[in-house]
Amino acid sequence: ASTSASTSLDVSKVSVLGYGHLGDGNLHLNVSSPDGYHPALEAILEPFVYEWTAERRGSISAEHGIGAMKPRELAHSKDEASIEAMRRVKEVFDPRGILNPYKVLPPRSTEHRSKL
Repeated sequence: ASTSASTSLDVSKVSVLGYGHLGDGNLHLNVSSPDGYHPALEAILEPFVYEWTAERRGSISAEHGIGAMKPRELAHSKDEASIEAMRRVKEVFDPRGILNPYKVLPPRSTEHRSKL
């Protein structure tokens, strides 16, 4: 099977390996393609993973948080009230924002992206 993009991606050659932690239920996906990174693969995989996880009331995270590249994706598994509570807890323990700044939580809607 292929998907069309500027160059085609043969998804039959993509491998997905899931592994995780039994105690806390975390699952990691290792997705590999003999062609390396391909934007079409990301475009197929990411929405599926986020939607599938949200439908099962799971969450998107890692041991270190949501990560620097996709903090806005946290909204797939946490509502705004929960995200705001997380911000407030962070502010208590890190009032100056010096511990891993801007790496875990999405900015408040009133914050400008230029601060990232």
